[in-house]
Amino acid sequence: MRDNHQNQMKLSQLRILVAVAEQETFSEAALNLDLSQSAVSHSISALEDHLGVVLFSRGRYGARLTPVGDRIVSHARIILQQAEAIAREAELARGLQGGQVRIASFRSIAIHLLPTAIAQFKQRHPNIAVNLSEHDDYLQVERTLREGRADIGFTLLPAADDFDTWEVLENAYVALFPPDFKAAGPQITWAEVAQHPLIMPPADRIMMRDVYDHAQAHGYHLNVVSEVETDTTIVNLVAQGLGATILPRLAAEPIPEQVQVFDLPKPLVRIIGAAVLANGLHTPAIYAFLDVLKSLGSVTVSPAKAVVHDAFETRLGTTSLPEIGVKKT
Repeated sequence: MRDNHQNQMKLSQLRILVAVAEQETFSEAALNLDLSQSAVSHSISALEDHLGVVLFSRGRYGARLTPVGDRIVSHARIILQQAEAIAREAELARGLQGGQVRIASFRSIAIHLLPTAIAQFKQRHPNIAVNLSEHDDYLQVERTLREGRADIGFTLLPAADDFDTWEVLENAYVALFPPDFKAAGPQITWAEVAQHPLIMPPADRIMMRDVYDHAQAHGYHLNVVSEVETDTTIVNLVAQGLGATILPRLAAEPIPEQVQVFDLPKPLVRIIGAAVLANGLHTPAIYAFLDVLKSLGSVTVSPAKAVVHDAFETRLGTTSLPEIGVKKT
């Protein structure tokens, strides 16, 4: 092993080592780390050269740990955990005079809830950086929390036992119909929903599974004529009279005035909460951000009623959020 100061092991090399071990390919590890494949390959080669052993068997099947590589990667994980603990201790020492809060969310929360929360947080704590990452669904958010790439995440409740959570928002699904639709009565029926051509997000999206199960549980099969990836595009297609849709209310916002909004015949609600790792070392900045969420209040997204809430300036109603603390829902 070479031990000159220019060739010492770096934490970045150990992170790359663990990533390749988990992904079993250099390309996937590079994608997850936002690095080039050549940078990942060079880092592993340099580490192997420094240690004097081969860490991976390379071939068409990818990159598999050698026996010694398997033992070394176990030590690397421990070192990375200890390095994270050192960084957290330093942040704790700095208190609210610096540091950062890393937030992971899916799109609708990032658009409608977080701008207000982040603005209020920055007013109170201007020296703390806030980093926001958007994800396709709550499972990706939870994975980001578990991997230590975020401090606070927004997920569906109830969540897994390894999270402490606080209810933030109740988001009801609504049926959106085009301007020329004439309902048989003030409340839409399952028969009307099922008979109308629907423009829906792809069926494999997590938020849509509950919709199809909900309709089938009441004896109806939805007449989906088109699948569209983007919620905003779907809403605009409904506004043009090309079909109806079912979406979580917050995902559908902003809804054009000419679009008709109905409660589902039987309500379907997603409960969204803020989550942190239950056994994590959380800085004062993290709890300060949770405290801002508390000050905004828990939000109920009204299915078909328009109620303006001062904090969000969207069609929301309010209830109270429990005191911030270590509490599992």
